[in-house]
Amino acid sequence: MIELYESQRAMRNMRKAAMQRGVVAILDVGSSKIACLVLRFDGSEKMGDDGVGSLAGQSGFRVIGAATTRSRGVKFGEIAAMGETERAIRTAVQAAQKMAGIRVDHVIVCFSGAEPRSYGLAGQVEVESTVVTEQDVARVLSACDVPDFGHGREVLHAQPVNFALDHRSGLNDPRGQIGQVLATDMHMLTVNAQAIQNIAHCVKRCDLELAGLASSAYASGIAALVEDEQELGAACIDMGGGATGVSIFMKKHMIYADAVQMGGNHVTGDISMGLQIPMAMAERIKTFYGGVVATGMDDREMIEISGDTGDWHHDRRQVSRAELIGIMRPRVEEILEEVRACLDAAGFDHMPSQQIVLTGAASQIPGLDGLASRILGSQVRLGRPLRVHGLPQAATGPGFASAVGMCLFAAHPQDEWWDFEIPVEKYPARSLRRAVKWFRDNW
Repeated sequence: MIELYESQRAMRNMRKAAMQRGVVAILDVGSSKIACLVLRFDGSEKMGDDGVGSLAGQSGFRVIGAATTRSRGVKFGEIAAMGETERAIRTAVQAAQKMAGIRVDHVIVCFSGAEPRSYGLAGQVEVESTVVTEQDVARVLSACDVPDFGHGREVLHAQPVNFALDHRSGLNDPRGQIGQVLATDMHMLTVNAQAIQNIAHCVKRCDLELAGLASSAYASGIAALVEDEQELGAACIDMGGGATGVSIFMKKHMIYADAVQMGGNHVTGDISMGLQIPMAMAERIKTFYGGVVATGMDDREMIEISGDTGDWHHDRRQVSRAELIGIMRPRVEEILEEVRACLDAAGFDHMPSQQIVLTGAASQIPGLDGLASRILGSQVRLGRPLRVHGLPQAATGPGFASAVGMCLFAAHPQDEWWDFEIPVEKYPARSLRRAVKWFRDNW
């Protein structure tokens, strides 16, 4: 636990140093593509000294290099073949460096999968003097009851999402305010430790320094949800190739995250098996002709399938678009049903606003938003990442939501537990609190 706290602090200091030097790379390690963006910080606004996040200064940046390569060795968002993933990361980073015309040493990485679990924690302390200081914030964070999240898990995010001073709740930054009792609610996200170790090891093998880690679901939410949605409450569903990330935001903070171990690659696999064609051709057919809602027209729209097995009848076939939709729809429904189960577990239906935003490359299947609103029972819209300065046109689609979110995360990170000097002897005790409970109390 202490080790983890220290490694997160070390990464935070490395990120600060890289940003002061002016260049850092973002790496989105996905199951279908690996994207690398090189950011240049112009230093127009100085970083704050007392923390890195929303309680500190912010910094402007622009994208000066971007590259993607087909992912290799990554399954369900986790590294399955180290050597192949290393080569793919090197390819993406080198291409982005070439475009930027600059060498990059530090990378901030996001990844999906790794079995995320969310916890809602609460802590309370008496304020030492009458005015809340940085030290009081550190003390209240260390007073949170941390659950025994089990062996082989690591904390990826631990963010205070709400402060209360005496009886005033909903404070973003209590420092400098007068009161007697300071309380906080913290969201903690733990993931499989092995997945983090594999990514850290892979980055090291690529001769790069790891300056930060984040969950793809969190990064996508930052990029795809507009400010009002982040404030009033919304869920972001990031449909990737090997995994689908689910994150819920409220009051501009992520308060829940989960992942479904299925994505667009599974739909492609079903087409490949159903039509007995190679995966590459199945992917092409899915992209050009795919859909989830069949109309009368689709029986008559024929898709040419060519192959090279040598069997003339098998290689020269036609299938109707209705047949293709019949293969795709059950899998897409299955993914959305799993997402529904995640949202139900989080108590999403108790939130004041139930907006859902679909993003990720697999969200581009025609008709998906209508099917999603039927299954998830909420208003659903398709989300594209916010525009970032210097981002090439090719990198503005929904498939780049997590990469763009990571740029925003790098430039304006939210405060995390390790951004405060928590005394080691105050290291949190362990007991379990219910996640998301404080919403019902505060709304």
